[in-house]
Amino acid sequence: MLGNWVKTSLLMAAIVALFGAIGAMVGGQTGMLLALLFGGAMNVFAYWYSDKMVLKMYQAREVDEVSAPQFYGMVRELAQRAELPMPKVYLIDEAQPNAFATGRNPDNAAVAATTGILQLLSAREIRGVMAHELAHVRHRDILISTISATMAGAISALANFAMFFGGRDSEGRSNPVAGILMALLAPLAASLIQMAISRAREFEADRGGAEISGDANALADALTKIDAYARGIHLAPADAHPETAQMMIINPLSGGGIKGLFSTHPATEERVARLRALART
Repeated sequence: MLGNWVKTSLLMAAIVALFGAIGAMVGGQTGMLLALLFGGAMNVFAYWYSDKMVLKMYQAREVDEVSAPQFYGMVRELAQRAELPMPKVYLIDEAQPNAFATGRNPDNAAVAATTGILQLLSAREIRGVMAHELAHVRHRDILISTISATMAGAISALANFAMFFGGRDSEGRSNPVAGILMALLAPLAASLIQMAISRAREFEADRGGAEISGDANALADALTKIDAYARGIHLAPADAHPETAQMMIINPLSGGGIKGLFSTHPATEERVARLRALART
């Protein structure tokens, strides 16, 4: 979709500009130029390798029709219904019920689910969840989602660098206050970008998933059940890499604090209500 390509391009440009601003605070003009080069290189790297990085963060293992015949076969059937190429299929050995899709495009896509979601949900509900993830693939959400996760992590790291080394004013003198402000504002900017990306696309993926599976109530039932269980189960990779939370079907972050300010998902109750209404039509 052209809209998502425009969003992705704007996101990558914004990331480079933010890198440049942080670099200027840390090292003046030289710092800005170095940070701009680093930001551009990160954009190239994120485009080609961000999906692999995210899968590695979650220690996802690829499965096939031999190692996970029912799950793999379900994804294959849904991909055919959605008229999509067969994605790679991964499992994550975590108790929290959750799932996500990643990749550059439908020809280079992957879907991943936790073992917890396979244990919690019925086959019908799992089918609804995976249809939702394939809707993200069909809508080409996966590139901007995965890049934003990878780049947000890089921004946080650069901002921490700024905090340690301080900023510099126009005369080259140390300006630690500016550095601290950038260290606080950069992760906030990345999180706001993610929020702007995520909320609307979740509703669209719910609708698309219901269309692919032909069962809106299955996804509604799954979301209700996942939301109830996920709140009380820790997902260590998500807490270690909160920038990836916006990729999940349900917000995986535990606890409150700053993380609670960056919720990237619409209220589950509203999502379920929309799906129930869709099922009645």
